[in-house]
Amino acid sequence: MGDLAKIFKAYDVRGVVPGELDERTAEAVGAAFAEVVGAGSVVVAHDMRASSVPLAAAFTRGVTGRGADVVDAGLGSTDLLYYASGSLGLPGVMFTASHNPARYNGMKMCRAGAVPVSAETGLTRIRDRAAELLATDELGSGAGSAGTVVRRDLLDGYAAHLRGLVDLSGIRPLRVVVDAGNGMAGHTAPSVFAGLPVELIPLYFELDGEFPNHEANPLEPDNLRDLQKAVLDKGADLGLAFDGDADRCWVVDERGESVSPSAITALVAVRELAKHPGAPVVHNLITSRAVPEIIIEHGGVPVRTRVGHSYIKAEMARTGAVFGGEHSAHYYFRDFWFADSGMLAALHLLAALGERDVPLSDMLARYSRYAASGEINSTVEDQSAVVARVRDAYAGREGVEVDDLDGLTVSGPGWWFNLRPSNTEPLLRLNAEASDEKQMAAVRDEVLAAVRS
Repeated sequence: MGDLAKIFKAYDVRGVVPGELDERTAEAVGAAFAEVVGAGSVVVAHDMRASSVPLAAAFTRGVTGRGADVVDAGLGSTDLLYYASGSLGLPGVMFTASHNPARYNGMKMCRAGAVPVSAETGLTRIRDRAAELLATDELGSGAGSAGTVVRRDLLDGYAAHLRGLVDLSGIRPLRVVVDAGNGMAGHTAPSVFAGLPVELIPLYFELDGEFPNHEANPLEPDNLRDLQKAVLDKGADLGLAFDGDADRCWVVDERGESVSPSAITALVAVRELAKHPGAPVVHNLITSRAVPEIIIEHGGVPVRTRVGHSYIKAEMARTGAVFGGEHSAHYYFRDFWFADSGMLAALHLLAALGERDVPLSDMLARYSRYAASGEINSTVEDQSAVVARVRDAYAGREGVEVDDLDGLTVSGPGWWFNLRPSNTEPLLRLNAEASDEKQMAAVRDEVLAAVRS
């Protein structure tokens, strides 16, 4: 057993197997989850990693040992788990380490209706109770009778539910390359795309938790190279890249160029606002400034939040927002229990493109208004001291505004930047944006010089 404080993060559980996360730990977490959530039944799904099946089985033993039942959904993506939790009205756990390397695994937890469990809403209590169970060897002693396990295949229901949320009738035929990165999109995409006027060109659909072709992390440009080449070689209309648990979707246009998630956020926001005029739309504070501008232009109400899915989902639930988007290619939908689904965002994109006889790059041009740096990481031991130094350098300047919603955000005439500490590593993350490339580069370089000096 590893240190539980090390593997329990702000939003999920994640660690190296078996050194930090082993089957006994998973069983203790299962028992603690059943107790803290107070569930009579729990739905469990897992990704394609070799360690996922035994860890999920151990977690199931912990749940049933507390007298609760388990619906075993088997192989699935994280958004399939959210579908299961929402449609069945059950709390759920997904075993995955998302885009992390093969030696990692983890758990994403939610209450019934896909309501997230974070450190503030129960994850810390689950951690502490699991630690007690491990320390006192109470596993298996909690309930008078064990719960049952029922296997249930939810893939077809999930796929039909997603297709029912987006009108794809009458769209023109599209050629789409999908890079699953040997992750769960290789399992879900064929079912979701079945029956649509889409020629699906698969790339790395073989489920393999060792990720033999490239990491299943589309945020890293090197992991998009094969997709970009395939889009050009096949003359495709677009390319889609998913992470390991297929809850994030990155887009490549017909020229093989990477598309900013901010542009996708703006596009989907416009589509949802057409159906729900005047609705709130949530965006985190490091999406492009074009996003709130476009939301307002289409009659919506932009709601700015901190980075992180628990903050996005909580703010969406509080405001009744119809949609939410993040710079990390997570997209959240009110009609999907406020949960994120990269596959649902992809269907919105296909519907929008299929309704027009224009290339994707032309269609998205109006949603890209500014020059952005992308996220730049700097290794920093004393994060707070460096952030304070940068704050002091900018706070007194004329026309400059500073806020602390999430890290340090500094805004000036035609530019802004955000500097945030990582929750798990000695890193500071910089995002900068400006009216043009020259101004953005100047802001980016000045901040990096201050951070790295």
